[in-house]
Parts: sequence; C-alpha cells; structure tokens
Amino acid sequence: MSDTIRGSEAAPLQSYDEAVEWINGLIPFGIRPGLERIEQLMSRLGDPQRHLKFIHIAGTNGKGSTCAFLTSVLLKCGYDVGTFTSPYITRFTNRFQFNGTDIPDETLVSLANRLYPLVKEIADSELGSPTMFEVSTALAILYYATVAFPDVVVWETGLGGRMDVTNIVNPIVSIITNVGYDHTDILGDTLEQIAGEKAGIIKPGVPVVSCASQPEAIQVIRETAAKQGSTLYLAGERFAYERLRGDETGQTFSFIGPFRQMKIDITMLGDHQCSNAAGAMMALEVLRQYMAFVLDDEELLEGFRQTAWAGRFEQVSTSPRIVLDGAHNPEGAQTLAKSLPQVYSYKKLVLMMGMLSNKHHEAYLQHILPLVDVLILTEPDFRRKMNAAELAHHVEKLQPSYAKTDLKIIVEGDWKKALSLLQSHTEAEDLGVVSGSLYLIADVRATLMDQTDSEKGW
Repeated sequence: MSDTIRGSEAAPLQSYDEAVEWINGLIPFGIRPGLERIEQLMSRLGDPQRHLKFIHIAGTNGKGSTCAFLTSVLLKCGYDVGTFTSPYITRFTNRFQFNGTDIPDETLVSLANRLYPLVKEIADSELGSPTMFEVSTALAILYYATVAFPDVVVWETGLGGRMDVTNIVNPIVSIITNVGYDHTDILGDTLEQIAGEKAGIIKPGVPVVSCASQPEAIQVIRETAAKQGSTLYLAGERFAYERLRGDETGQTFSFIGPFRQMKIDITMLGDHQCSNAAGAMMALEVLRQYMAFVLDDEELLEGFRQTAWAGRFEQVSTSPRIVLDGAHNPEGAQTLAKSLPQVYSYKKLVLMMGMLSNKHHEAYLQHILPLVDVLILTEPDFRRKMNAAELAHHVEKLQPSYAKTDLKIIVEGDWKKALSLLQSHTEAEDLGVVSGSLYLIADVRATLMDQTDSEKGW
C-alpha cells in the first residue's frame, strides 16, 4: 500500500498477534448498538464503503450458510468476491475473505495501524471507544475498498440489523434469512420487535429477499419494505422451493422463482439448507435480472454444489461418526432435531453440548431432548459460558416431559474430557453430535481435524 506506515511510533502494532490482541482488547467495551462511532471512523477515512457493492444478510439463523452459497456461486461465475462473516471458526482472519482466502496477516497489521490513531481519537471523545466489532467492520471496509477491490461484498450482520454496525452500507440487495428468538436482551423479546431490528437493513429502493415464515415477522418485513419502496421477494409468495431428495452425501431441491425454475444440488445437509440456498438463489436472480450480473447456469449450479460451511451440520469424523452443528437457540435446535433423523440412520444418538449463559436453554432442550440417548453436558472455553451443572439442572427439570425414560446424563465441565467421552460412547451404529455454542464447536473441530493454529472467537 502506498501509505504504509513506518516506524514504531507511527505503527504501534508490529505483528499479527499484536494487531489481533489490540482488536480483541476492545471486547470489554461490549456490544453497543448504534452507528455513531462507525460513522465517525468511516468519515475520517473518506467513507470508503460508498465505493463498494454489498449484499447485506441478516437473520436469526442461516446467515453464514447463505453467505457461503452466495460467495461460492459468484466466485464460480467469475466474480471477485469479498466475504465478511462472524464468528470465526479457526482464525481471526477468517472474518475477512477475498475470493475464499483469508486476509494476509501483514495486510491486517497495516490496516489495523491505519485505524489505531482514529480509534484512539474517538475513544477520547464523548462517543467513547469503538468496540471490537466496530473496528473489525471498519477494517473489512478498508480491506475491500483500498486493497482487494472485489466486484461484490457478501456482508453479514453481527447482531440484529437496524442498529448493527454493518448497517452503515447501502447494499444492492438485502436478505433476511429468518426471524427467531435470539439475543432477546438486545433485540427485544417478541417476534415483531426482533423482525423490526432485522428489517432495519432494508434500504430505500433496494430489493429484499426473505425466507421468514411467521405471520407476525412477515408483516413487519412487508410493512418496512413498503415504507422504503423496496420490492420484497418472500419465500412462499414470490418464490418457492421443495426438497426432492437427500442423504448423507447431499440433497436436491427445486427452485421456483418469478423468472424461471431449476433443480439445484447441494452438499450441505438438512432441510434448512434448502431454505438458505433458495434465499441465496432468489438474491442471485435479482442480480441477474436487474443488475446485469452474468451467471452461467452450469457455473451457478456447480457453485451451489461446491458450497461448504464449517461447523454447520458438518460431519468431521467417520469412526465414530461425529457431526458438528452450531445450533445455539430454539430455532436452531428445532432445525437440528428435524434434520438428524432426516439425514442419518443411527441406533443411539449421543449428544455433547455446551452453552453460553445468555441463551434460551429450556426452549432449546425441549426440541432436542426427545431424540437423545446419551447426553454429555460440558462448558465452552469462553468467559460467558454456562456451568455444566447448571445446564444439567435445566435438563432434569424438563426430563419427565421431554426426554427418553432411559436417558443417560453425563456432566463433565472439561470439554476435552467430554469429547473423549463422546467418542467412547459413540459405537459403530451410533451418531455423535456436538452442538451449542460456536466457541465449543470451534475447539472441538480444531481438535478432531488437527488444526493446531486454531484461535476461535467472536
């Protein structure tokens, strides 16, 4: 970069570890909804986000998978694609991808040094310090606008939508995957309130695609789109999909849209991935039809077929069979409970789970408990983890109404020991599942796949 900063005084961050440590050091400032600080940061940098084309994705579940489908297809069709997602599964750089590759360490350091003095200035103002996610978002915009120059950026919200930091952008199309109960302490405790926050990404005149299904959520999205003069492409109304077949190797669904219909194969498993892929397909159809995106059918279908997304209904071991799924809220648990018998045949289901303390555990457990034969309760290696014994208390309360009569419960707070227990209890005809917090999924995945450089985190 032409404006590379030289000298330790001008460039206080000398290495990748120092840069990540500085950004993560802002975590104590928490999640502070609002755009004032990111607007200040962008303004001081000349508003680089205005030079980029974004596909903005919000929703309770399925955001990451939808981002993965869009990225894979657009790449296959010859576009340069930036992808900004969270949380990361392996390494901090996973958040900032260009053409499927993480931001180089040295680029991250250079951009962090550009942001460092601006963050200090804002921290000293009445606005207070920008948060970790605000700085990460600013870094992503700088990377795409001044270094990588993608044709399009696949842009995932952090939390909600309306007051989420990512909402500083003006996209070419918006997607709201679905609406469910998560982060109710920040987004509100009714579907209408949560849908209102998600619908905050709808911009004037910008088309919006949604697979939301609840009437009260749909009404809010519909009203917001109408108010903004945005065309709404709603699943079940403007487009539809139907799962045709599926097994452990993948599935096929039919897509029926306003412009054409197709059969699409995906290797991602579970009925919910048909929904995510159909939403992505509708957004791609909008780009093709109205924004002159050239998407060859053969390449488009291959892009869908090749899509993979770590830690989401992902089989990572065959002997014993172990599936990882980052379901951590009631809707995620409901989807997981539906997908497991739909995709796999097994004698016993052995479930290892660990949660953060701010989740709707009992509603989650009500969906998943009826399927489980052996339940191993553990704790993610994270500051906001829920104690395994406390989680067991929730299970015992629900056991008479929701669990199998012979359910075996094991409480083991050390996730590494819990993983060994999962492996030993999962026999040849059984299925082992690790679910709950993505912090737990990240650690287990790194262990099972021998990824020694795993960092994991929000």
